[in-house]
Amino acid sequence: MTELGPVAWPPAPIRTERLVLRESEAGDRTALIDLFSSPEVGTYIGGPRPRDELERTVPEVPGRRPGFFVIDLEGTVIGIITFDRRDAERPGPASPDAGEAWLGYLLLPEAWGRGYAAEACVAALGWIVDALPGAPVALCTQTANDRAMRLAAKLGFTEVERFEAYGAEQWFGVWSSVTPSG
Repeated sequence: MTELGPVAWPPAPIRTERLVLRESEAGDRTALIDLFSSPEVGTYIGGPRPRDELERTVPEVPGRRPGFFVIDLEGTVIGIITFDRRDAERPGPASPDAGEAWLGYLLLPEAWGRGYAAEACVAALGWIVDALPGAPVALCTQTANDRAMRLAAKLGFTEVERFEAYGAEQWFGVWSSVTPSG
């Protein structure tokens, strides 16, 4: 993924009813290694990364860049939300000059099924509306990922197309804060 663009960073922590979306800190490193090495989390994103590789390569303060939020529940990291621009080499229907901010999210398995992903994504989408006014937001997921498909619909993403990549059918949708006139 490429840089998000000119946004004020870091923002003040974003608070929801149960969560805080904030910039990463050194104390988040172990939880983020757990996240990226989890076989369950890796199911629809190409598999888990080897823990020993992550231990060697993840910086002391991981994810310290514009558009990377840690999802914090009562002082415990349960996942991440990211916004990026898509690389031209990655499979998918959009080009880097299309202007979309690509939404990504991952939560640890113990946080699944409690509405945290929806709560965090709604808050993050609210942030992106202010950070990059008028920019559409894109989301891509495997169609086999039922939870992600339901969340995309709940958040108001509109399907643009489906395509094959990474050996599976992918779903591509777009969300816009701009209400069409007429």
